[in-house]
Amino acid sequence: MNRLWRAWGALAGGQSQRVSRNVVGSMERRLYGINQPTDGLVESVLVANRGEIACRVMRTARKLGVRTIAVYSEADSMSPHVELADEAVCIGPAASADSYLRQDRILDAIRQTNAKAVHPGYGFLSERSSFVEMLEDNGVVFVGPGSFAIQAMGDKIESKKLAQEAGVSVIPGFIGEVHNEEEVLEIARSIQYPVMIKASAGGGGKGMRIAWNDEEALEGYHLSKDEAKASFGDDRMLIEKFIDNPRHIEIQIIADSHGNVVYLPERECSIQRRNQKVVEEAPSPFIDPETRKAMGEQAVALAKAVNYKSAGTVEMLVDSQKNFYFLEMNTRLQVEHPVTEEISGVDLVHEMLRVASGHTLSFTQDDISINGWSMESRVYAEDPVRNFLPMIGPLLNYEEPSEHVKDHPDFTDPKALRVDSGIREGSEISVFYDPMISKLVTWGPTREDARTRMLTALDCYHVRGVTNNLGFLQDIVRHPRFASGNTSTKFIPEEYPEGYVPALPEAEDEFDLLSSIGVAHLMRTRIQEEIFSNRQSREFEKAVAVSVVMQVTLPSGEKAAPKTVLAYTNDEAAIMGQHDYPAMFRVSVGAEDGTSRTFHHATAWTPQDAVYKAQVDTNPPTGEEDVVVGADGNPPEVPPEDLRRTITQIMHAGDTNYSVIHRGVQYEVKVLTPRQAELYTHMIPKPKADLSNFLLSPMPGKVVSTMVSNGDKVEEGQPILVLEAMKMQNVIKAEASGVVKNLNVATGQLVEVEEALLEWEK
Repeated sequence: MNRLWRAWGALAGGQSQRVSRNVVGSMERRLYGINQPTDGLVESVLVANRGEIACRVMRTARKLGVRTIAVYSEADSMSPHVELADEAVCIGPAASADSYLRQDRILDAIRQTNAKAVHPGYGFLSERSSFVEMLEDNGVVFVGPGSFAIQAMGDKIESKKLAQEAGVSVIPGFIGEVHNEEEVLEIARSIQYPVMIKASAGGGGKGMRIAWNDEEALEGYHLSKDEAKASFGDDRMLIEKFIDNPRHIEIQIIADSHGNVVYLPERECSIQRRNQKVVEEAPSPFIDPETRKAMGEQAVALAKAVNYKSAGTVEMLVDSQKNFYFLEMNTRLQVEHPVTEEISGVDLVHEMLRVASGHTLSFTQDDISINGWSMESRVYAEDPVRNFLPMIGPLLNYEEPSEHVKDHPDFTDPKALRVDSGIREGSEISVFYDPMISKLVTWGPTREDARTRMLTALDCYHVRGVTNNLGFLQDIVRHPRFASGNTSTKFIPEEYPEGYVPALPEAEDEFDLLSSIGVAHLMRTRIQEEIFSNRQSREFEKAVAVSVVMQVTLPSGEKAAPKTVLAYTNDEAAIMGQHDYPAMFRVSVGAEDGTSRTFHHATAWTPQDAVYKAQVDTNPPTGEEDVVVGADGNPPEVPPEDLRRTITQIMHAGDTNYSVIHRGVQYEVKVLTPRQAELYTHMIPKPKADLSNFLLSPMPGKVVSTMVSNGDKVEEGQPILVLEAMKMQNVIKAEASGVVKNLNVATGQLVEVEEALLEWEK
């Protein structure tokens, strides 16, 4: 008797027709009976931001009956946050300096819409005290702290002084502004390397550099100063001791205007690159209750010292002995706030709106506890293989994991998966803004539950059109060191010293990948045969099989050894992809030693689906000839140790090649008949174009400055130009020695990725 089981159900979906924002707003108010804001909240809120954070704020506001107003640049006119709002106002061209950073245009939008309050989100004007003062002068409520707290905590020099006075542990360093190169070297040498050079008004990893010697200190000083000026309008710099190999721990606080301040369970944000967070979690696997309490009490003391109200985050560095040091206070909602919400049950935006409306907090410190574990992965349009360079372009296909895990047993709890995004299929990742695609959040009763759910969700994230970091995120979350919780801010430099290098699939991953493509190829081949031979009216054959040779190739060109794959089924409906139940396939994959391994796949996949999902019996009974799954869907009695799930994204399928993503890595898979495979070995490879005489742009961006001219002799490693992308400045250096034949770019010019910046004479 065959062993049967239920596979994941296919989820059909589509996008709804676009509807007027005002119609949507009034419709929801009629449906849900919401006429006035609940809890006596402000009547309306303008969100002075864009993307996922604007959407996130609006969702809570609208649940509470608060009228929502969006502002948008010309480039964002079709963005989801614009459609989600009840009203929307265009505030200028694409560049942030001409739109989202223009306080006067935000004020005009407030007056046009009669907005009663403004939520700043994060970034842009969220920590600009002059913006808060402008709102106060015009009688508009700012959903955030007062201007004094923003100014005091936003100035890293002043904040360290205040932290010391409040009894908070601070990092050793020079508490004051650094004015010139001489002071940079003098202070760095007195503190002793390594040192952290950072902007007094900085945040989000911008305007920060680590220096290990004099040369890096001077370069970091100038780059950080320029970044800070461009991003924050303030180029004051400070230098402090860089604590090597620490953990980055944050304490979320929330305070009202009645003197109540509460700290929530900590977040760990140690997985970073370029001082920007990649994966966060709450709570920390390192912090014990005593340390948590001590850190929380110091965070509360600092908040009270500046008469803080609303949500804020006190960031700290924690060494191996659990000594902790104040790093900075962010006077806004953090990007990673969802993990705190998931384990505490507190909606931070709701509390911010309550506080802004004059209410007390809805809970006390005694009400706060830790419920489960949560992780967040930041999904970016960037190329991890090329040192995380930002990417731009349209999202040709975009499906969030919720589309594909609806019937997964690990995601039955509504809290198990959360995706905060502000884009959709067809959206453009622009050079003008941060390249974040979304924040992927999972929750589970334990850390391991949250981690394994994160892996499944990353597997199901379907993004095509822009290079992204999904494979890198998968690699991090799968890493044994991350799984054990033994991390620090040096995790990425230590575990990826040569950068992220995708690997060919091995062992179970390779068998899952090849057997999945075997099933897909069998189904596609059979359908094509029926169509082109005009045999639709004939009786289906009772069983079909396909035998092919597959070879997996990485984008780098590295190839795996060819493997023979045999796929078979006798499910008549599955042969034509006309099944709405899990069909069974038997797949054999050749092994390195000449033997083969056999698997059973139960899948509801059809060739129209981009994501192939199956349950795999890794130890099917030997000698079983018939492989049939009935439509009754009765689950089998399969030992758990023999059963696993596999997910493969089929990005493109041709006659002899498949472009797929498996475990986050993109592969090209050649699929040939045995005879084709034999002939293929005699094919002469196409020669690659010789581009060694050109310096190609590693990223899209704007040329900030050039350091060479035609005819200049340049040495390997010498700076050539500075390229700004997504508000970050990057020094492009010579990859070889030579003479500049043609400098093809000028200051202010926009360039594309792999555009020729200059030509060499070697």
